[in-house]
Amino acid sequence: MRQQIGLVLGSAQAAREAAETDLARLELEQRIVRAGIDQAGADEQVLEQLRHPAMAGVRKWLETVRAQFYAEAATVPRRLRELVAETAPGPAGRPPGDWLGTVGNAKHPPALWRIGSSTMDSNGPFDVVVPLLDESHLSITSAPKTRDRVDALIENLLMRVLSTVEPGAVRIHLWDVGQLTAVLPNLYPLSRTSALNTYDPTRLDDLLDELAGHIRRIHEQTMKSGYTSLRAMRLADGHRREPWRIAVLYGNGDTWSPEPLRALKRIATGAHAAGISLITVDLPTVLGGSVENIRLLDESHAVTSMTGPELIVDLDPPLPAGQVAGAANRLAQALIEKQGGPRSFADLLPPELGQGNSAEELRAPVGFYEGDPVEVVIGDHSPHALIGGPSGSGKTNFLYALLGSLAARYPPGELALYLLDFKEGVSFAGLAPGRKDATWLPHAKLIGVNVNTDREFGLALLRFLADELRRRSTAAKEHEVTNLAGLRQEDPEGHWPRIVAVIDEFQYLFAGRDGVTNQATALLEDIARRGRAQGIHLILASQDVAGIEAFWGKPAVFEQCTLRIAMPKARRVLAETNNAAVGAPKWHAVINHDSGVAHGNQLAHVPDASSKDVFPALQARLWNAYAVEHDRPRLFDGAHSPVLEQVSAFAELKPDGHPRALLGQSIDVREAACGVELSPSPGRNLAVLGTSAAEALSIMDAATRSLARQYEPGGVEFVVNCPVERCVHAVRELVDGLCAAGHRAVLVSDADLGARLTEIAAQPAGQTPRVLLLYGVDAALPALEAKKPGEPKSGLDQLRVVLKHGPGNGVHTLGWWRSTARLKDTLGFGGTDDIGAWAALDVQGAELGPFAAGIVVHWSPRPGRALFFDRSTHSAPEVIIPFLRPDREHGVHDVA
Repeated sequence: MRQQIGLVLGSAQAAREAAETDLARLELEQRIVRAGIDQAGADEQVLEQLRHPAMAGVRKWLETVRAQFYAEAATVPRRLRELVAETAPGPAGRPPGDWLGTVGNAKHPPALWRIGSSTMDSNGPFDVVVPLLDESHLSITSAPKTRDRVDALIENLLMRVLSTVEPGAVRIHLWDVGQLTAVLPNLYPLSRTSALNTYDPTRLDDLLDELAGHIRRIHEQTMKSGYTSLRAMRLADGHRREPWRIAVLYGNGDTWSPEPLRALKRIATGAHAAGISLITVDLPTVLGGSVENIRLLDESHAVTSMTGPELIVDLDPPLPAGQVAGAANRLAQALIEKQGGPRSFADLLPPELGQGNSAEELRAPVGFYEGDPVEVVIGDHSPHALIGGPSGSGKTNFLYALLGSLAARYPPGELALYLLDFKEGVSFAGLAPGRKDATWLPHAKLIGVNVNTDREFGLALLRFLADELRRRSTAAKEHEVTNLAGLRQEDPEGHWPRIVAVIDEFQYLFAGRDGVTNQATALLEDIARRGRAQGIHLILASQDVAGIEAFWGKPAVFEQCTLRIAMPKARRVLAETNNAAVGAPKWHAVINHDSGVAHGNQLAHVPDASSKDVFPALQARLWNAYAVEHDRPRLFDGAHSPVLEQVSAFAELKPDGHPRALLGQSIDVREAACGVELSPSPGRNLAVLGTSAAEALSIMDAATRSLARQYEPGGVEFVVNCPVERCVHAVRELVDGLCAAGHRAVLVSDADLGARLTEIAAQPAGQTPRVLLLYGVDAALPALEAKKPGEPKSGLDQLRVVLKHGPGNGVHTLGWWRSTARLKDTLGFGGTDDIGAWAALDVQGAELGPFAAGIVVHWSPRPGRALFFDRSTHSAPEVIIPFLRPDREHGVHDVA
């Protein structure tokens, strides 16, 4: 053991002595290097140490290292020149002057940019470069009386950048705390384009807010696309979606307040990922992110963090001011020429129609900003849009540009349009077939025009969308997916296009404090909240969104409208403090995908899409491509009454033992006729109420002719009475038409009506069905009330018997009463159940309650409309449009 311990101790002693020798060698090497290898021989202490056997090779080793260093150093300038030529080609690295003002074409900028040169002993000069775009910020520190030299340095860098990249690819922002004007004045010709923006020295917040907002917007855009930076997204798809930005801030050594300083540091940290580079001058702070420093020593020399403090950089001489201004002017002109001047609607359209897929989103350009297209994106992240602009601001033109751009990119199987215009006009009428143009927009499924008084139609559209939302939600649950893209992937055979519902002047939906407003508000909120996941999108347009009382305290709809489009002079469409649209020029729009917050603003020139032959030319192309496979859209025109013979429900009528009297058109998304089934059940009679003779005749005429179509010739008898003299001619024409169709129709005089009613009241079941048509029953009441001597019942009593028992015996009454009071008199006490259905014209809703099973009826009469209620099918009355009587234009006017 003693022997082993001795060996270990000896080994340790030897290791210690070797370490002490190595330390001594290193200390001697350091002393020689500090003194200089050639001068070390004059130092007696150094010579004494070198005589020691363990130190004999130190000097020779250092001489070998020095020789190797200088041998390699001799190649540094050449290698640096090769590096600059490779990473900083063209204007980025060439000597000053010969590239000035050339129009660049680089889509991806170089990594390094020349600022001067330096030398290393006698081995020749080499270029000094600094990183900038996507790479680093620059922090410049001036020396006394070097402001002009700093300006020249920055001007040199900016002109190199502008002369390298393609026009419009870089935007420069200038701010100087100490100067109102003349910040890099040689660059001012660029200010007539978007390439150069200057900021008031007192409005630093404007610049910082703009940069911060841009970073947030780009971050959201790149993250949604699956990238960590704008540069990564550019490299992946090869497209420059956003210009680079260089912000030059002259601090002049002043101390900033804490808040803007913190804002600048936050911007610097996230700037590179958003394509922003900062150049700061005499700013007493340390920026976040990658930063290179340039410190001027005098007017011609500087040191940089790229080369280290030991190498002096000879800065490139200033560029001649006149040449810089001329070059800036040429670059500005090249950008203007690239933009191509005003763009047309044709420039919005893709090279080929219908190549888009809407599974993830809808994306289409709607205008241009300095030649670059500005897109609208409708999808899960921006599900609904709010468009605002006063009359004459171009709102309708914008809608046509949007619809045309979308329809050109996506086939009807990918996009379904439901278009509704509440104002008094026909903005969307041209998208449906007409007399002058038989084409239609194949993507349109519903077109509603002139519906300013038919709020019920807007409600019907919302109900339809809510039903479709439920259908899609059910299918999504069955396939265990959460959005439209997943549903289409799991059910590729299903028909799941994205639905876009455009409601122009949508505030009319909420014009009244009634049930329509309440229901529309609830439906709209539900669709806005849940529609995004199922591919149902709303575009709500209005001249003024400030006065919609229905949404006060209910911001759910507007919060979901993250896409905001503000036309010139529009207010309260964007965020409350965002007034960008107030000063927007004509034919422009502010497009904002960030709920109207200012940093999301994109100004776009919207080309003319609504002039004659502009949109129709595209519609003709789309019609030729898709019309064979897609039905024409349903057109609802509130200014025109439907014609009975043109309604599919009338054409489908035939004798089947279940006669149904058609009264008018339902105000619904799908074309449907409202009618009353005349079954043997009690109360299967119809009352038309009101003084409007034209509408009353229309309803009676449509009901009669539709019933006649459901019987074989001679299979029904019509008993007609008309004590209203001004209506007799129209009634005679109806009777003649019935007779011409082979039916028995008798026009009974007022004097014979009572006897005829007595006969009909005694008719047993099983005989030929009869229809009793009574026009202006209230005018016949005096004659019916008179009781002849010896007769137990008056004509009025017999009428009540017919109303009560007639349906069970095959007799149904269709009568017109000009007031509800007269109807009550006719029916007598407790007889309201004998009228199972009614259509009210110019009768106030409060008068209709007794005939609606106690329901509170909200109805304000309006021309060309009727309120219809059938107690066997309705839970509440509905508004209908009476059919147009054939001779209406030459027929009876309203009579009291």
